[in-house]
Amino acid sequence: MKVRIGISAGGESLGPAAMTALGQQISEYGFDSLWLPEVLSRPGPDPLVGLAWVSGACPDLKIGTTMLLPGRNLVWLAKAVATLDVLSGGRFLLTFVPGLSIGGERHAIGVPPAERGGLMDEALPVLRRLWAGEVVSHDGPAGSFADVSVSPRPVQDPFDVWLGGNAPAALERCGRLGDGWIPAFCTPEEAAAGKQVIEEVAAGHGRTISPEHFGVSIGYAPPGLDLSAAPPAALARRARGRPLAALVPSGLDGLRETLETYLGLGFSKFIVRPLAPPPEWRAELEALAGAVGGLQT
Repeated sequence: MKVRIGISAGGESLGPAAMTALGQQISEYGFDSLWLPEVLSRPGPDPLVGLAWVSGACPDLKIGTTMLLPGRNLVWLAKAVATLDVLSGGRFLLTFVPGLSIGGERHAIGVPPAERGGLMDEALPVLRRLWAGEVVSHDGPAGSFADVSVSPRPVQDPFDVWLGGNAPAALERCGRLGDGWIPAFCTPEEAAAGKQVIEEVAAGHGRTISPEHFGVSIGYAPPGLDLSAAPPAALARRARGRPLAALVPSGLDGLRETLETYLGLGFSKFIVRPLAPPPEWRAELEALAGAVGGLQT
């Protein structure tokens, strides 16, 4: 079981020195990796650029992102991802997501939500061929090019790609094409049902996804943040009528209880992220290490 530290709020305040210090503190407190999300309409660093900066300053730290795939130039993306994996010495972890469909993000992505799944279905096999060193020609909605190969190739061979999303189409896609699954904003019961669907779809396509390749991205309410009184509008929209208490653990005791529930359901990789920027990251990491660090193996 691994705990990964994600930034979901306050990333805009992390300048170069603070970003480096955060990476070093994550290593110091024994956590697995630093994760930067890609949400175009929210303040914060571009994940590939931010992670490249941190990986150079923290040579023992794994780095990861939940990255948008629809709308990307596939050759550029393949080269950028491979380059970061090479420069980090094979420490780059990647989860592709279709992107949010609410608020300004819906329009910032530039691809209608109904088209994103098809683009991911098309793009993933092409990216795998490019990372494998093949000379690739492709013509489709996701891009058109002829006789292209990418260098450098990723250090990790094969380069694993996890997928996010918990809609039925996303689960089916993960079973067919993904190497792992890490959804967000779901209940343990929803995650367990999704895991079962993915494993069944994978078996139907003659595939097996490692039991160690299932995780969850969990935003938690740090002490002092009361979501019950006036939940942020974005969280309320994503909840879609479900009680926030079932989706967002409250405090570090609630986070530990949630992690233990997921462990019992066969999940073992967790991106945990405070939903409000901590007053001081070192203190937050120290408290997290005391609350959930002992669960790591």
